[in-house]
Amino acid sequence: MTTWPPRAAAPVATTGTNAVALWSRGSEHIQGWIRAEAGPGRLLLWMPVAFGAGIALYFAAEREPVASVVTVAAAVLCVLAFLARRHPIFPLAMMLAALAAGFAIATLKTARVAHGVLARPMFSVAMKGFVETREARERTDRFVLRVEEMETLKGFSRLERVRLSVKKGTAPAVGSFIELKARLLPPLSPLRPGSYDFGRDMYFQGIGASGFAMGAIKTIEAPRSGGAYLRYAATMQGMRDAIDARIRSVLSGDSRAIATALLTGRRDAISTPVNDAMFISGLGHVLSISGYHMAVVAGVVFFAVRALLALFPALTVTFPIKKWSAAAAFAAALFYLLLSGAEVATQRSFFMTAVVLIAVMVDRRAITFRTLAVAAMIVLVIAPESLVHPSFQMSFAATLGLVALVQLGMPNLFASPDNSRVARAALWGGREVAMLALASLVAGLATMPYAAFHFHRVTPYGVLANLAAMPVISALVMPAGLLGLLAMPFGFDGVFWRLMDVGIGWMIAVSQWVAALPGAIGRLAAFGTGPLAAMSLGLIVLALLRTPLRWAGAGLAVIATTWALATPQPDILVAADGHAVGVRGKDGRLRLMRTAKDTFLSREWLAADADARTAADPSLAEGVSCDEAGCVVQALNGATIALTLKPEGFADDCVQAAMIVTLKQPPANCTAMVLDHDLLKRQGALALYRKGDGYVVTAIRPRGIDRPWSPAAPDDEPRVPSIRPNIAAPPVDATPAENDLQPDD
Repeated sequence: MTTWPPRAAAPVATTGTNAVALWSRGSEHIQGWIRAEAGPGRLLLWMPVAFGAGIALYFAAEREPVASVVTVAAAVLCVLAFLARRHPIFPLAMMLAALAAGFAIATLKTARVAHGVLARPMFSVAMKGFVETREARERTDRFVLRVEEMETLKGFSRLERVRLSVKKGTAPAVGSFIELKARLLPPLSPLRPGSYDFGRDMYFQGIGASGFAMGAIKTIEAPRSGGAYLRYAATMQGMRDAIDARIRSVLSGDSRAIATALLTGRRDAISTPVNDAMFISGLGHVLSISGYHMAVVAGVVFFAVRALLALFPALTVTFPIKKWSAAAAFAAALFYLLLSGAEVATQRSFFMTAVVLIAVMVDRRAITFRTLAVAAMIVLVIAPESLVHPSFQMSFAATLGLVALVQLGMPNLFASPDNSRVARAALWGGREVAMLALASLVAGLATMPYAAFHFHRVTPYGVLANLAAMPVISALVMPAGLLGLLAMPFGFDGVFWRLMDVGIGWMIAVSQWVAALPGAIGRLAAFGTGPLAAMSLGLIVLALLRTPLRWAGAGLAVIATTWALATPQPDILVAADGHAVGVRGKDGRLRLMRTAKDTFLSREWLAADADARTAADPSLAEGVSCDEAGCVVQALNGATIALTLKPEGFADDCVQAAMIVTLKQPPANCTAMVLDHDLLKRQGALALYRKGDGYVVTAIRPRGIDRPWSPAAPDDEPRVPSIRPNIAAPPVDATPAENDLQPDD
């Protein structure tokens, strides 16, 4: 008996041969997946990603790019990409062109809004101008003044707009022309390296300084017309005030504030305990007019108009009532945008809703990745600065996750036709509950990296809170609010405000209950933009890719999470004004040496350190020894860190301390490491990391950094004290409130 082929001639398998074959087959699979991902229609989805990457590169630049150069470069790359449209390198060329276009758009936007930014505090400045916006806050009011006349001193920039705080109830009317005296402060810079840049936000709003009014505010006759925009702003503000007055006549407290916030966007009058509970529980997105609110408004109007038109069979058969309903919903969403103040976050939500409604009107599928891509491109072209704002990041992350969920077939859940338990559960509303829970889970997971990066916390019970509260908000609160607006001209709105009160009361109760659960506040220490970028790319890859290559996104998410959790925390923090120093003690927690009570700064430092203590906790001063000359505290390695307030304090501190923070001029023979006024003036807040026997210093404005919203201080700038000893510090509300950065979805 023989074998064929003969045994001696049979191929001998080797490990090397198997590895080569396996690698070859793997390479073929990967190449096939790549070709599938680069197929027709797939390139559009990645355009906003490349465009946004270009904007991100712009904001990472050390100095302002030359607008003419970057514009020409972007135009050339776009032309080359067009010429290569039938060449295999077209996808790469198109991505490079989109990246360059994003960089150029951001550069041009900055050049278009260019204006003066206050570099040093000014005291008792006389100004005249038009009031453009006004907002109510919990303890004070705030308004933006378009400056027409202003006394300026040598070395100070001419300002176009300033934002001023005033006593509660004393803010002037929008559109009025006023004169006043004010104390002005430079836009708030980041409170520590890596934290959010409020000054950048104010720059793109055209605001060059903040502060508070001193003395009486006089309304006088304007020397000229304020223009059409000011008349429009005054009209819309009058409408918001009228709505708030009608709600106020029926509701009070937080119910009134939340009802007003949902309809007009004015959310700053909500009390701190309720505001904190909302965000801790994961319901904070309800307080900011966002994609959810736009979807509810458009959806209610769409279905109401369509149901009304369907009552007439002749219309149903003859005319496209679905398209008419979409047009009515579009008009309602546009009105809601204008009523709410048309902030950048609300504009983004409107554009997304508008793209969906237009898709319905032109017989296109509404909820797709293409819809999201088009909406993202519109927002980024109009407001490229929104890319670095948490509301944009969280909103599009949540929407991307939800669209991916829809694409995977979420509507088919529990759709089994047999008589199984699953089918019976679906009949009793189980499918809707499961869909809501799954949508909340996906949106929560998608937004978690951005909440952790910007707010240093996550919401472990967010799904529970949304599952309990969102059906009531969607089915009762928002529809009642819309009906109240419609009934206002006829005087029958009171009943609808009371219905809103019932739903809002339930929402507050749910948020407070969830916020009180053990472990409701998931604190995370601050991490850098690297892990956030890796996590963002991982989310995009998971959502957009269709082949098994998508699971590379999960790998990126794991890498980003590990990277974020391994981020070292600073051993020493120094405030930009030199009046507060945080030192990590031997127990690993921060100790604060401070000459003034700055709650906002202390809260930010503690949150970034994942520290549950409040700014008033006495343990923050544990181990800190102070006298009239200054304060000292021991660091983690046993070294003494000093905050020297008076020149006579140098005698001891220069000998005993390893590091000195001071606004005074130290002696030339001081052997300690000195962080003085000149260094802080040039580089702003500092974070120091212990390395061996010394420290590595990180600054918010390192040498070489010079951007329009954060100009570098000249090396020859005269020494000017930042606060006069005989003038009180500004009220807390002169600085941005925490909910100025709260996310929406």
